[in-house]
Amino acid sequence: MVFLYVLILLVSFAALVKGADIFVDGSSGLAKIFNVSSVIIGLTVVSIGTSLPELAVSSSAALQGANEIAVSNVIGSNLFNLLVVLGVCAVIHPVPVDNVIVKRDFPFSIALTVLLLLATCASSLFSGSVFSLGMEETAGIVSRVLAVVLLALIVCYIAFLIYDAKKHPVEESGDDEKIPLWKCVVFILVGLVLIVGGGKAVVFSAQEIARAFGMSETLIGLTIIALGTSLPELVTSIVAAKKGEVALAVGNVVGSNIFNILLILGVSAAIRPVEVVAASVYDMAILLFVSLVVFVFSLTKRKILRWEGAFMLVCYAASTAFAIMR
Repeated sequence: MVFLYVLILLVSFAALVKGADIFVDGSSGLAKIFNVSSVIIGLTVVSIGTSLPELAVSSSAALQGANEIAVSNVIGSNLFNLLVVLGVCAVIHPVPVDNVIVKRDFPFSIALTVLLLLATCASSLFSGSVFSLGMEETAGIVSRVLAVVLLALIVCYIAFLIYDAKKHPVEESGDDEKIPLWKCVVFILVGLVLIVGGGKAVVFSAQEIARAFGMSETLIGLTIIALGTSLPELVTSIVAAKKGEVALAVGNVVGSNIFNILLILGVSAAIRPVEVVAASVYDMAILLFVSLVVFVFSLTKRKILRWEGAFMLVCYAASTAFAIMR
């Protein structure tokens, strides 16, 4: 039986890679048609598309009352995006970071992490009670009011990106061959189906393999589910970087982190208020620290170097080890 799940895992990965390849072609083609930068496409179309697995998992978790999964999935995915997705891309090739992302989108992502931490756990943090709580005890809550604020912010953010894209169109290059609009749409849709379907199959097969080897549900959630739902960002960003669409790759990571907090957690909490356990407070603090470190890397020479990428991968391994040990 394990052999069957391993086979499903391999086929799923193949679907993910092929889907990402088609999806990047369609997305970059769309950018050329509408004369917008790859950064904007990465922050919107690609980010939303690759965040669909997180949305599905967190919404389902909220409907079933598994609130800790909804929160840990978002935080775990954002950590994975920053440290592993950008880290792997940087190890393959130093990753230039667009000035717009450094000045606008990355700081916005950090501010959202601070907002989430303070809005959900302010009383526990300032009283110091969070440090005396057990890992699974409630330290705060993502209320429906906060959910409305998060969803309102995502609408404003997308509206601003559209306005900015129209205000600063990218000049056409006569050397670039444009893909027809209908073909771009088909590429994006087919790519998304393969990415989302492949991602779900990877998570399913990995869970079954993990259970066969005696892993607990909590450990599976912290590792395999967070990894599986972030595979679209990883594969899409690596493929984009290899195709020379580095701006799209970085935009995908930063945009996905923003969408994870605003859209995914917003939708989940709107369905049912989401409890935040003490363990998630520590994870949010780690995410904030990691975000600041990667932001500093982005500021220096406006690129993430190979050694910085390697350091980020080591940091992810350390944070995962900490999560497992606690």
